[in-house]
Amino acid sequence: MLTSYSRILRHPGAGLFSLTGLVARIPISTVSLGIVLLISAETGSYGLAGAISAVYVLANAALAIVHGRLADRFGQARALAPVIVVFGLGGLAVVGTVAADAPRWTTYVAAAVTGAALPQVGSCVRARWTHVLRDDPRGIQTAYALEAVVDESVFITGPILVTVLATAWHPAAGLVTAVVTGVAGTLALAAQRRTQPPASGGRAVAGTRPAMPWAALGILTLVSFGLGAVFGSAEVATVAFAEHAGAKVWAGPLLAVWALGSLAAGVVVGAVHWRVGPAVRMRWGALALTVAMAPLVVVPSMVLLALGLLVAGAAISPTVISSMAMVQKIAPPSRLTEAMAVMHTGMAAGIAPGAALAGWCVDGWGAGAAYVVPVVAGAVAAAAAWSTPLVVGDLGSRGEPAEPYAPDDLDDLAVRVDEKA
Repeated sequence: MLTSYSRILRHPGAGLFSLTGLVARIPISTVSLGIVLLISAETGSYGLAGAISAVYVLANAALAIVHGRLADRFGQARALAPVIVVFGLGGLAVVGTVAADAPRWTTYVAAAVTGAALPQVGSCVRARWTHVLRDDPRGIQTAYALEAVVDESVFITGPILVTVLATAWHPAAGLVTAVVTGVAGTLALAAQRRTQPPASGGRAVAGTRPAMPWAALGILTLVSFGLGAVFGSAEVATVAFAEHAGAKVWAGPLLAVWALGSLAAGVVVGAVHWRVGPAVRMRWGALALTVAMAPLVVVPSMVLLALGLLVAGAAISPTVISSMAMVQKIAPPSRLTEAMAVMHTGMAAGIAPGAALAGWCVDGWGAGAAYVVPVVAGAVAAAAAWSTPLVVGDLGSRGEPAEPYAPDDLDDLAVRVDEKA
């Protein structure tokens, strides 16, 4: 089963950039939590902690597309190194302003700088895979599955690590560890120039940068938005369910079970040679996620909730992997990192309203009723996924072609899809 993974990891430098990419991605699941743990411990205010954490998240989402565009235009080595240093300084500034009891606005500014400077490492790693495996479309599918597994690993282990450090050692230890690992991992990734995609700076200056198929990408971003709302709302609902059951300490393990289901499904997706394309898998994955979340509205116990989350989690990775594969099919290679950053922005944009709506439902009708929000959010993602044929036709509906597209063919294909939209 693991032969597919070993085959792609044998490519020179592939295992190293995937491993350093894992370390570099630790901040995505830890920094916002580290901010909450630090500020709530030092000030006693969860409201302030949540507000500063929200500034960090929003700043990161606002600049995600810019980071992707810079990586495409100037190359990852030149784009990643400067901004990750700023990220590190900003994270330390958050710790410093809180420790010094500086004016609150300084902590807000430091959090905004930290979020704005965190690059889209996941998009960069996937772009490297697309470049390294440009003659192996089946291998790209496996690589995207591998990176989905890496994402889930980060979301399983990262919050546990940060929470233990912040509660058992020092309130700032979790955040500092998240920042340091992010800086070290990203600098290590940037140093690997041999596997990075070629920069498109010269072509962009000459005015020949290929067009982005915005109509098709917009539909896929709506899918991503729905998925983000599922993640944000389900997390709040699960924490509330555990608290109402008198077992809030089990909220983390419950969410870990959810991520574990997604991780296991991601491993399987990468090992299978699919006869249907990513568009079909994305549609059915989004629909399966919606259906699997529905029973959680009425589950009566923690055990059944854990089982339901495990099953629902198994629909996450297949949907995310196939949506990213669709982006790889429609986006020009020279703008692939930017296109993936758009998808990540859509997902981040869905998390906040999803969490807010779920919280409102918890306050008004209880934790069980809050699971209605991820069901509705999943329906939004599914509706968008099933509408993709209206924009992109049958592109991505069939399995991988026997012969891969050449880079120029992909540019032409992206332009044709855009014109069709």
